Amino acid sequence: MKILKFAAIDIGSNAARLLLTNVVEDGDSVVFRKSSLVRMPLRLGEDSFSIGYISDARVQKLLKTMIAYKNLMEVEDVVAYRACATSAMRESANAPEVVELVREKTGINIEVIDGKKEAEIIYANGIVETLNDDAPYIYVDVGGGSTEITLFHEGRIQTSFSFDIGTIRMLKGKVDKSKFDEAKQWIKNLDIKKRKPKIIGSGGNINKLYKLAMKVNEEVLTYGEIKELYRFISYYSVEERIKNLGLNPDRADVIIPATKIYLKVMKWSGAREVIVPTIGVSDGIIRMLYQEYHRTKT
Repeated sequence: MKILKFAAIDIGSNAARLLLTNVVEDGDSVVFRKSSLVRMPLRLGEDSFSIGYISDARVQKLLKTMIAYKNLMEVEDVVAYRACATSAMRESANAPEVVELVREKTGINIEVIDGKKEAEIIYANGIVETLNDDAPYIYVDVGGGSTEITLFHEGRIQTSFSFDIGTIRMLKGKVDKSKFDEAKQWIKNLDIKKRKPKIIGSGGNINKLYKLAMKVNEEVLTYGEIKELYRFISYYSVEERIKNLGLNPDRADVIIPATKIYLKVMKWSGAREVIVPTIGVSDGIIRMLYQEYHRTKT
């Protein structure tokens, strides 16, 4: 038996995450086991979507976070890592300078990826392994700056698109009606309503909704349950959500726009339930890293 450790850094609009995963090789079998997850709520999108660049204060927070992640990866003897940044960095005017600063100070190379690359990473995270019937599946990854929607059918990606609709963007009032109209039309053009599609949800917000609904053992979240959760959470102020519902400060505000996005996608697609497998972009990065590592070693 051989155990290898890989790391994925996902720099989103709301938070930067470091996922450490053990890959256990035993003969012909390979098992991926998450070791630890560190999450820092940097809120890069707060700057990027309002002033168009990342402020010095947040650049310094990002840099300190990357230094910490670098040290953790060294202590954990990581054999390979990959760092990806999404919409907040994509839209930041000073992204090239920020990427260069991080590389110079830490040696970490940050890839600023587009929506298409995100879809490829999503596909790599083993999600196809969870699909066990002929119904179409819609993978929905709600982030702070964008929402990635991918249609799977018969184990393959049929189509995917990245919409500039995200939780931080919505809180900043930067998503107008035309963006929702675009997403609505794209989903309706999939023409899957009569085929009873199912949604696979990804991201911290849907995971939190799942916990608030007290779901266990791979139970699904229904449209009615999500709608009721939306009413329940909306009843509380942001401060009360932190105090009474136990939400983290950086989750207490974004969970409402995230829930709105899920409800809209379900309504437009005809999906009545959401599967929450607790895997995301970071898991996809780990899978891709291992495949690349395995190719170079064989």
